[in-house]
Amino acid sequence: MPHPLLLTTLLLIASNVFMTFAWYGHLKNFTHSPWYVAALVSWGIALFEYLLQVPANRIGYTELSLGQLKILQEVITLSVFVPFAVLYMGQPLKLDYLYAALCLMGAVFFIFRA
Repeated sequence: MPHPLLLTTLLLIASNVFMTFAWYGHLKNFTHSPWYVAALVSWGIALFEYLLQVPANRIGYTELSLGQLKILQEVITLSVFVPFAVLYMGQPLKLDYLYAALCLMGAVFFIFRA
């Protein structure tokens, strides 16, 4: 069995892929559908997100504090969202993503310091 932090990180990455598609994928794929159709599809996708996210957080909580889990989640979220926005949604790559990442690096420093 992989180390709990590695397993947590891998599960959170997979979870975030599902979450990102559930939250934003409908903006590309269901633009002409009623909102409730997009919501139902998103809920279906989100089920898989939760099936990965809940065990990830339970495993991670054996090694990390709640705050550390949250900041790890935010770093992963940005790491998944930027390629999704650029490659899948066709959004421009902006320096703002870099600035957000730098802010998150500060959060990582403060939440993980001894």
